[in-house]
Amino acid sequence: MTAAPPTPVKDDYYDLVSVVQASLHYAWQMKQYIDDAERDGDKELAEWFRKIQHNNEKAGEQGKQMLAARLSKG
Repeated sequence: MTAAPPTPVKDDYYDLVSVVQASLHYAWQMKQYIDDAERDGDKELAEWFRKIQHNNEKAGEQGKQMLAARLSKG
């Protein structure tokens, strides 16, 4: 197993922004998965994807708040 390459910037802001971006992107991506499951009539799977979407939206919003608070401190 190979190690992941190091991040270009070793800094908490970079890490926070990366996680916010990934969380919100994944929440957006879940919409397609929900649509696919509903199209196939799989309500259970669609609901599970909705829960994942909700959790990622929540994490993204929390991360945005944390970033805004840190940036306002200067």
